[in-house]
Amino acid sequence: MNPYTVSRYLVSSDALDQIFFSMADLNQVPAATARIKAVIQSRHRRESVYRVENLAQLISVANKTANALTIVLLLVATITLIVGGVGIMNIMLATVTSRTHEIGIRKAVGATAADIRLQFLSEAVLISIAGGLVGSALGLSLPFSVRFLTHHRIPISGLSAVIAVLVSSLVGIVFGTVPATRASQMDPIESLRHE
Repeated sequence: MNPYTVSRYLVSSDALDQIFFSMADLNQVPAATARIKAVIQSRHRRESVYRVENLAQLISVANKTANALTIVLLLVATITLIVGGVGIMNIMLATVTSRTHEIGIRKAVGATAADIRLQFLSEAVLISIAGGLVGSALGLSLPFSVRFLTHHRIPISGLSAVIAVLVSSLVGIVFGTVPATRASQMDPIESLRHE
């Protein structure tokens, strides 16, 4: 067995009240618990009562709780991204409608459907990236404020900010495709007649 870390808590007498053991490997905890109980019982009076517990079950419950919270947060984040994406799509559809005449002029002077699609898709991605940058800045402001104003250190992951911006650009691409495609498929003659 691996060596154990043993702590003694002494009260007014010299009697040992509690012994704590820590294990290097969580998988060894159940076997070690049984072995420790057997050793203690073999070295003391039979009528003595000993309580041997381990925290493996508590750690398991904590892991399940953390996993459940992660799933809930992922669901909330997904719903938020969908709502934001629908908002971007509505803004871009309104933009396409208000710029119908401009689209007609661009097509009349030689812009292809791909050029029009790229223009509106780029605008949607820029809107979503701007939102992602603002959201990342706001999200990072809390841990940085705690770091600068107190002695506590909240862990900060730069990777999470990068992922946030990448996901926001993906939302812009996914939800900006419909307005960009609609703009690229407009008839130039009908677009020029639009007022």
